[in-house]
Amino acid sequence: MAHTGRRGHRNRPGEHRKPKTRRPRTRERTRRRTTRRALRREAPSTVALLADERDFAAMRHYASFVFDDHGAYLREMEGLLKALAAQGVHTTVALFDPVAYEEFCADTRLDPDTSTSRTRYTAELAAAGGAVTYEGQPIARLVPRLIGVAEEQATWEYATALLSRAGHRGECRDDTTARAAFDRAGAALRAVVEAAGPGVHHLVCSVPADGTSLVAVLHADAREAGPPKLAEPSGLVFRTVLACGFALRSPGGLVLRTIAADSPETVRGWALNDGWLRPLSEAEVFTAYCTDAETGEPIPPEHGVEYRAGIPLSPPE
Repeated sequence: MAHTGRRGHRNRPGEHRKPKTRRPRTRERTRRRTTRRALRREAPSTVALLADERDFAAMRHYASFVFDDHGAYLREMEGLLKALAAQGVHTTVALFDPVAYEEFCADTRLDPDTSTSRTRYTAELAAAGGAVTYEGQPIARLVPRLIGVAEEQATWEYATALLSRAGHRGECRDDTTARAAFDRAGAALRAVVEAAGPGVHHLVCSVPADGTSLVAVLHADAREAGPPKLAEPSGLVFRTVLACGFALRSPGGLVLRTIAADSPETVRGWALNDGWLRPLSEAEVFTAYCTDAETGEPIPPEHGVEYRAGIPLSPPE
């Protein structure tokens, strides 16, 4: 058969077909995106926040820290938190401490002027505790709560160190002293809340130690039948501070404010005495509340509040 010179099915001059490429199917790409989003929700996040303007100013001398206005920084952080929440990511917020961060970098031999080092420090904060779960609350409400939690964490760490030191006797260590004080503090806390009866209770324990004052605050809800509901981890902090007072024989005190239905708001008090709680008289409670701690001058009593004597509590056998 003679060759006619025709190219048959081949491209004619000037005609170019696009090379065929294999593209992922649309359904497969959608599945991958859905899977990644699901995995992202499985990975919790921790955000470290510079809540204080002085702390924010301390970070500005790092060239890698790009913010120069604290207000704008807080707004950007709030936007980040909202974006994470919208993705279904469980997010906790911790307080960023520039001094602790510098010490962390020195101990770990990290360059403090990098975002990677700040991320490493944030991860350490998440492991150490003292963070607040983000639940969509405004930044103006989140910051005070965050500062309170950080202070509570610092109080617990210091009280734990003091309680541990109380178990030392020269070169010997006696763990029973600290353990017994901690158990006794738990018994005292239960006795106070049970004696107070139904209502919402606000407890404050103050213990002078090592030239400072340890203060712990605890809320207990006893409006329903059953054991009172104690806020955690505040309950652990409160118990540790009270245990310090018992172990160190410190002249501390415990105050209980109770709000109950169809009853006036009441305030009672106890003094730490010989490893237990001694009830204050009504006059002692009134004097403690109606005297300025700094000046010693009398201050008017709160309207609608009754000052009552502390309830005698039986010590554990």
